[in-house]
Amino acid sequence: MTENRNNGEMGTLGINGMGRIGKLSLWYHISRKAFSEIVINLGREAGKGLEDIATFIEKDSSYGRLSNYLYGINGPSRIIENLDEANGTMTIDGVNVKILRKARNPKDIAWGENGARLVVDSTGAFTDPTVPGDNPKGALRGHLEAGAEVVILSAPFKIKDKALNMPNDAITTVMGINDEEFDPRQHKVLSAASCTTTCLSHMMKPLIDHLGADEILSASMVTIHATTSSQNVLDAVPKAGASDLRKTRSVMNNIILTSTGAAEALKLVIPEMSGIGFMAESVRIPTSSGSLVILTLNLQADDPDRSIRRAEINNIYKTAAEGPYKDYIIYSEEQNVSSDIVGFPKAATVIESSETHTRTAMMRVQPTHDSGHFLEAPVTQAVVFGWYDNELGSYTNMLGERTVSLARRML
Repeated sequence: MTENRNNGEMGTLGINGMGRIGKLSLWYHISRKAFSEIVINLGREAGKGLEDIATFIEKDSSYGRLSNYLYGINGPSRIIENLDEANGTMTIDGVNVKILRKARNPKDIAWGENGARLVVDSTGAFTDPTVPGDNPKGALRGHLEAGAEVVILSAPFKIKDKALNMPNDAITTVMGINDEEFDPRQHKVLSAASCTTTCLSHMMKPLIDHLGADEILSASMVTIHATTSSQNVLDAVPKAGASDLRKTRSVMNNIILTSTGAAEALKLVIPEMSGIGFMAESVRIPTSSGSLVILTLNLQADDPDRSIRRAEINNIYKTAAEGPYKDYIIYSEEQNVSSDIVGFPKAATVIESSETHTRTAMMRVQPTHDSGHFLEAPVTQAVVFGWYDNELGSYTNMLGERTVSLARRML
């Protein structure tokens, strides 16, 4: 649990959506208590009323009870009080929470009326920063139309019209990587990237800091990713025109190959990645949370007589975890499994140092075709494993930290 140290100094926070990230963001901010009030737009009625919504907030199949998250097993049995059905309000561990149940289009949500200057959109439905705020189907910028001053998207931006460029007031940041690039005078729409990009960026940045981008010839990653709510519990008939039939298969019974936008998002937060050949793949597995990035790199030391060894790679991460990235990287010498990092606090990634491997070989390069001459250079292939809790422990925690840091800049 994050230390309760801010006493609501940031005013009111808005959260649009109460899916996995929206609900767990509420948990984080109840714990952090940086905001005196949290307004959540559910956008519809749920259950038989506010009591059922409170029960949904209190209990979670992956992380247990909110009261246990805050206080451990000896804490109070319930910390949600003062339910007011007419006004949609409740008190959660001393924090005022209001549930809005009417508007689904962001432009119609009563952010201004409720004093929410900063809004986190966690619906996953509005990811295009170029769509005007008054779009009748809804748009991310609609939150600005509704009275918010800045909106944070808990997903990567996706511009549908490829002829359009990223707007000047939009920026992608990852906490601990490039969060200082946010300018409150310029930026109104911000993406906090994805859970995978958050983990991956903290795996790549220490290597670039230490080795330099020029020593990284190429890289690739595979994320072994827990299921998400967009997947089907059971097999379903594909929609008309669907090109990826695997998306309709049962998440409970299958390992499913899918795609990830982590490679493109990584370039937005670490510009040096644009000069490094990089590929990213994703595999979904039937677990509720807890994911793993397997990062493979081809490295060439600047000294031709030196090869990059496993101990050097591990020392880079160990030093980073003890120094500039201490709030984001955990260097582990234990043998972990995915459940060990579910709910793990304050960790963009947990480096599994015991599994770091390197192999060096001489690479032969022919400068010109059919020249008959070859150059040889030592190239090291390194494999690094980084765990991350794609929901609460890693991503939502980093998103929460980003939200608080951004609110502080807005004061």
